[in-house]
Amino acid sequence: MDNIRILWADDEIDLLKPQIMFLEKKGYEVLTVSNGHDALEKVKEDNKIDVIFLDESMPGMTGLETLESIRELDQHTPVVMITKNEAEDLMEEAIGSEIADYLIKPVNPNQILLTLKKIIDKKSLVSEKTTSGYQQDFRHIFMEINSGLGHEEWADIYKRIINWEIKLDASNTMEMADILSSQKAEANTAFSKYIAKNYVHWVNNPEDAPVMSHNLLRKKVFSELDNETPTIFLLLDNLRFDQWKTIEPLMQEFFRTDEEEHFYSILPTSTQYSRNSIFAGMMPFDISQTYPEWWKNDNDKGGKNLHEHDLLAKQIKKTFRKDIRFDYVKITNAHNGKNLIDNIQNYLQNDLTVIVYNFIDMLSHARTEMEVLKELASDEKAYRSLTRSWFENSFLWQALQRISDKDVNLIVTTDHGTIRVGQPSKVIGDRETTTNLRYKVGRNLQYDRKDVLDVRDPKDALLPRPNVSSTFIFAKEDKFFLYPNNYNHYNNYYRDTFQHGGISLEEVIIPFVKMSSR
Repeated sequence: MDNIRILWADDEIDLLKPQIMFLEKKGYEVLTVSNGHDALEKVKEDNKIDVIFLDESMPGMTGLETLESIRELDQHTPVVMITKNEAEDLMEEAIGSEIADYLIKPVNPNQILLTLKKIIDKKSLVSEKTTSGYQQDFRHIFMEINSGLGHEEWADIYKRIINWEIKLDASNTMEMADILSSQKAEANTAFSKYIAKNYVHWVNNPEDAPVMSHNLLRKKVFSELDNETPTIFLLLDNLRFDQWKTIEPLMQEFFRTDEEEHFYSILPTSTQYSRNSIFAGMMPFDISQTYPEWWKNDNDKGGKNLHEHDLLAKQIKKTFRKDIRFDYVKITNAHNGKNLIDNIQNYLQNDLTVIVYNFIDMLSHARTEMEVLKELASDEKAYRSLTRSWFENSFLWQALQRISDKDVNLIVTTDHGTIRVGQPSKVIGDRETTTNLRYKVGRNLQYDRKDVLDVRDPKDALLPRPNVSSTFIFAKEDKFFLYPNNYNHYNNYYRDTFQHGGISLEEVIIPFVKMSSR
């Protein structure tokens, strides 16, 4: 406290001695001047001022004029405006000049102390409260993780962990962040066991399962098309729950969150499987049997998601007796993004418009390949920050703002998430074995069984079988598959990259958010 220096400018500074003495007894150092010109000189010569108090109605150079000059010299030091005048336009001008707070004369010592606490001690107070809150919840989460949770409870646990992650981001509480990271890893261990135990049963007995990729549109979206309000279904490829929570505050400036729900991605948690499944309304095995000309297995040449529009059209026709006006729009480059801005209002003539936006998936893959992106998104906190920065400046956000004053149902979701991998797991397979780091399809695979969920007959999990003896394996927790050849090189190359296809809270539990215009 003894390092906090306050500059107080007031033409009646002598009358403020009781307040100044009070602050000095509390450990603050107070520098005083009686006009705006002297205040400016102090700011110029003293770079260790932590807070500035400015009287608005000083003769000569007013407080607002002084503030404007101070901001030319110093953009960051908090300024508190003190005024006798409660006029609305004055307050608006002061707030527009980015003051930290304002006080109405006469000010009493406790008012001043409270303002200083808000400005100077805010970060430490938030950090203390966040740390205390997580410490209290830590044991509850620990007990619940090991108490035989169901799919709804697992989603709740995951959302609570994310909530603490984001709060600890803001408070920069590194020690608690490390503890939370360990607890999330423990949760992922238990969750992987839970999925391994239940997944095959779920896909064959949907009545016992959560909403999953293949029944998402039927159970959560098509009912929205019964009214007159157009629905936009926005699928941000690779959007994790924590990334959603990072961009939600921006969205809420223009859209109201009506419901924040979730669904479970099918396995593999990869675009080829989960997104085709969403738009077909079928599991991958059924797609491959019903539309063999549209399905490609992992090692088949050609694009794996080229028929999403066709699959969606088939599902809509099967579901509705009436005609549904719909569009499917896929954004993969800047040209597509600009077209989205130009056409977004036209899409409101549809009952349903599906927009698939691929940036986050491209970011995840590019981060693996590019050293500069590894630096920019070195961990989950940085990855969240980079996602927000992208969204805030994206063509997508510009397009959404153009329809924010229209009556529209907006659904924000994704097909799967990603996890930052950390533990290599050796796999041996032939040259036909797939290359994905979080799942493998191949014959005669050799692997560590404790690291995987293996499905020896793919049809059990309603997956296609490329060959008679094909097996699927899915990495649990933060494992990633490596071959013995050049093991150390690839371990160093892929460790701490964001991957998908396997089993983790981050990949499987998917945000599904219903929003409407404010």
